[in-house]
Amino acid sequence: MSGVDLERRREELEAELAEPITRDGLVRLPGRTWDIFQRKNGHRHSTDDLLTAWYALEKTAKTAPERVLDLGTGIGSVGLLVLAGLAEDATLTCIEAQDVSFRFLRENIRANDIEQRVRALHGDLRDMNLGERFPLVTGSPPYFDVRAGIVPTDSQKAHARFELRGDIRDYARAAKRHLEADGLFVFCFPWPMRERALTGVRAEGFAAVTQRDVIPRVGLGPLFSLFACALDRAHDVVLEEPFVVRTEDGAHTDAMHAVRARFGWPPSR
Repeated sequence: MSGVDLERRREELEAELAEPITRDGLVRLPGRTWDIFQRKNGHRHSTDDLLTAWYALEKTAKTAPERVLDLGTGIGSVGLLVLAGLAEDATLTCIEAQDVSFRFLRENIRANDIEQRVRALHGDLRDMNLGERFPLVTGSPPYFDVRAGIVPTDSQKAHARFELRGDIRDYARAAKRHLEADGLFVFCFPWPMRERALTGVRAEGFAAVTQRDVIPRVGLGPLFSLFACALDRAHDVVLEEPFVVRTEDGAHTDAMHAVRARFGWPPSR
């Protein structure tokens, strides 16, 4: 779609769904100017999506996977960012169960004219066995037990945050079914619950190869952690230097500028 067509489609979605819809930039690389549609008051693309995709690309830089599986894709943020960082013939398979998120996933694939490179599957990752294996599996699992708080009335927000269709162990189990023997499973999880994440993946035969904690701003504690996991590797996780997003005055760090540049964005606060 052209820019004009994208804006027209945004207006059509807004009228159809009777709620504010935004069109936001995702990638600004040569030949890959990708935007995404999002509900203004729904679950939205965030820093954890950006850094999960970046971490997956960093950890597979030497192998440059040609096929990627993204679990619990949502509106497509992580998967599309990973795809943008790979060769033009790389493909992405997405699994998403929540209806509204899947609707936006399909819209975002179509908006960026990448239907020939992305296969979107509407279903529960716990039930799916695609009969194929991938060198890279990514995910951004929900992390709250339904007993841990008040589940949002908005279905999209609820499924993104609460374990309504499985927990980290279910994600690991799905990853195990679909991961090549020497592949990587890359995901993010809240730092306060990092041990829960490690317990879940280890229960399915994974070893966390590396862990990198993300600090939102100098002076604060870690917010979430990035993990790269492999099957049948008996060694302790390597704790990498924490990634700091912003300086004390709120500006992006050099590290964050480098991540943004990886997807075609200029330096910004």
